[in-house]
Amino acid sequence: MLRFARWKVVSILAMTLVSIFLIVPSLLPADLRSAMQKTLPHWVPTQAIVLGLDLQGGAHLLLEVDSNDVLRSQLNNLRDDVRRILREENARLTGGIGLQGRMVQVRVPDAGDRGRALPKLRALAIPAGSSLGAVGAPVYEINEQADGLVQIIVTEAGVNERVRRAVDQTIEVLRRRVDALGTTEPNIQRQGADRVLVQVPGLQDTNRLKEILGTTAKLEFRMVADAGANPADVDQLDQTDQPGKIPVEKRVMVEGEDLTDAQPSFDQRSGEPIVNFRFNIRGGQRFGEATSANVGRPFAIVLDNKVISAPRILGPITGGSGQISGRFTVEQANNLSILLRAGALPAKLSIVEERTVGPGLGQDSIEAGKRAAYVAGVLVFCYMLITYGVFGIFADLALAIHIIMIFAGLVLLQATLTLPGIAGIVLTIGMAVDSNVLIYERIREESRAGRSVVSALDAGFNRAFATIIDSQSTMFVAAVILYFLGSGPVRGFAVSLGLGILTTVVTAVTMTRMMIALWFRFGRPQKLPI
Repeated sequence: MLRFARWKVVSILAMTLVSIFLIVPSLLPADLRSAMQKTLPHWVPTQAIVLGLDLQGGAHLLLEVDSNDVLRSQLNNLRDDVRRILREENARLTGGIGLQGRMVQVRVPDAGDRGRALPKLRALAIPAGSSLGAVGAPVYEINEQADGLVQIIVTEAGVNERVRRAVDQTIEVLRRRVDALGTTEPNIQRQGADRVLVQVPGLQDTNRLKEILGTTAKLEFRMVADAGANPADVDQLDQTDQPGKIPVEKRVMVEGEDLTDAQPSFDQRSGEPIVNFRFNIRGGQRFGEATSANVGRPFAIVLDNKVISAPRILGPITGGSGQISGRFTVEQANNLSILLRAGALPAKLSIVEERTVGPGLGQDSIEAGKRAAYVAGVLVFCYMLITYGVFGIFADLALAIHIIMIFAGLVLLQATLTLPGIAGIVLTIGMAVDSNVLIYERIREESRAGRSVVSALDAGFNRAFATIIDSQSTMFVAAVILYFLGSGPVRGFAVSLGLGILTTVVTAVTMTRMMIALWFRFGRPQKLPI
């Protein structure tokens, strides 16, 4: 008990000083903290505790996935699959491949051609949501008419499944784009069947958030239509760099989801900002095939149904990379590269609700939470002081450092502090004191059993240690489960709880033992003060 190594004392003191050093920036005004970040070396910690949306407010957007756009994309992909299958089977058509409502229809007059093509067409009708052997309603229905007309109809289950997948993909894309803002712990979650809620703590500019989210940014690569093209297969799209419209084929050659990287750069000849991009293997192959078959024709790069660039294909581009130029500013090129890097949105999004919010639970509730934390801390301090005397002072000092270390951990992890997180800290205050109570009561029992002061102290810490570790380990497992299975405020509570459990072992056991050992070494008491 008395042999407390000097390196342990130095380590505990150093850990305490570092924790205090980490939380000092959080106590400073924002302007002073910003000045420190600009002037101090990068290794000096100047980051403050990140407050959640319920404590500091932020930007709030409610977005809705365009179901019609999802269906339109699904029909276009289905038409391309039908065209590919019929071409592979050398099936002769009458009247081309048409779209009507929710179906793709084609007339194949020859029975032999239909017999070869129909099995492959039916193979497209996989069950919606099928995974690991699960069977659902089919995505498509195949109808064959007596006059050779074949109809492939998108079912209601197919539309719902496609919308669900589009919402899931949208959430992941938006999360990556919000991360580019440098914010911490955004709240991005599904609302209903086709809506996504985005809340970013601390961001008071919804316009900036909308620019980064790119709510309608959908990238497509299409061919510019020839003069004699069928008007039904052509879209008249606006241009971003000049007035007027440009005819673009409806058929999408390559989609933005095939992009793997995009970086802003400058054109070596003109010096204008551009965006260099690179495709994955599938996208590179399709891009190479499209450029090889259309040398000399203009190739339209379409973003949000607007042609941002229409360069002429001078030769096959088979390297799987290219560049986008459209008279961008430096900021526009940077934002566009962020959008492309984060991944393409599967469908258009419309803003249903937009606002800058203050504390979500109300200032009164926040103040009540703070008062609860203060009152809990004061009552615990007083109880320990009255019940255990000098040992209570040691426990109170360890408890204060315990709280400081929790906040230092939040700074290091850049975790968001929410109102449930404050509740987790209050809970760990009681848990830390509970560990001290176990130790002190064990020391009392050993002292009443006739042991000497040194023996009672040593036995109290050693025999209570196993109990403390068992209880704290159980709570830590619960905190880990809450973190990985929960979301939003639940994860904030789990982070605070987990940090509190880890610091409890340091402060309530090691630090308290160090203070008692130093007190005994210099005071040489003849009896225990408890």
